[in-house]
This record gives sequence, structure tokens and C-alpha cells, in this order.
Amino acid sequence: MKTHKYEITVNWVGNQGSGTSGYKDYERNFVIQADKKNDISGSADPAFLGDSTKWNPEELLLASVSACHKLWYLHLCAVNNIIVITYVDAPVGLMVEENPDNKGRFIEVTLNPTIHISTESKIELAHELHERAHQKCFIANSLNFPVKCQPKIVHFGNDF
Repeated sequence: MKTHKYEITVNWVGNQGSGTSGYKDYERNFVIQADKKNDISGSADPAFLGDSTKWNPEELLLASVSACHKLWYLHLCAVNNIIVITYVDAPVGLMVEENPDNKGRFIEVTLNPTIHISTESKIELAHELHERAHQKCFIANSLNFPVKCQPKIVHFGNDF
């Protein structure tokens, strides 16, 4: 077994001078940092008193699932001689809050990638590779809710 270790810093930057003296007395803002990388400014979802102009943890989760799937998919296309021209995903996640304790959880994520490929004869295989990418995705394999994929594969035009 091969182990990979990831280290980042998540720094809360929302102290308004009195810390968490009251529920509305602090901002939910944070900065995600890692060596040699650009900082990511984050906050809570606006529904939880966060800043709507910053990334929230729920959006970052969606981005992680989508990016991992895409990277595996592109790899599988490359080794199967499918030339991907463009890949754009618009993932959607559903989270529920379970009252009375405000405990929440994701119940599903649906990936909605639109992929343009160069060879029309490989559209069926291009669809099949999404299932293989899902099986290999490190992030999806770590989650306790379903990740669905509804790809749209389009022939881009000229065969390469």
C-alpha cells in the first residue's frame, strides 16, 4: 500500500476584535494556504452567515469531486486514444440539514460534464470511460454518499 500525505493550513481570519463572544460577533472567513500555492479565501455559505463572495466548504467539496473525476477521465481517454478537446463540468450537490441539532450532510453529488472529442466513432467508449473514472476517483471513493455522472459527449468536428 502506498500512502500519500497532504498538508495545508486553514487560518480563521474572522475575529472582529471580540473573538466568538456572540454568534453574530465574528466573521466566518478563512484562508486556505499551502507551500508554493496561491491562497484560497473562504467563508461559510451565506445561509450560515458567510460571505457570498468567497468559496465555502460545500463548493470546495463539489470542486474536489469534479476535478478528481475529470483528471481520471482525461487519463483514461489518453490511454484509450480518445482526444478530448474541451471538458467543462457543472456539478450539483444536495445537502440536507437535519433538525433539531442542525446536523447536515450531503446526500448526493451529480457531475454534469460536457466533453468535446475529436472522433465521432469513439463516443460510446467515451461514455463508458466515465464509469471507470468514477471507480478510480480517490475523492468519490472516500465519500459516504452517491456520486452520479450525467455526461454529454459531443463530436467536435474534424478527426485528428
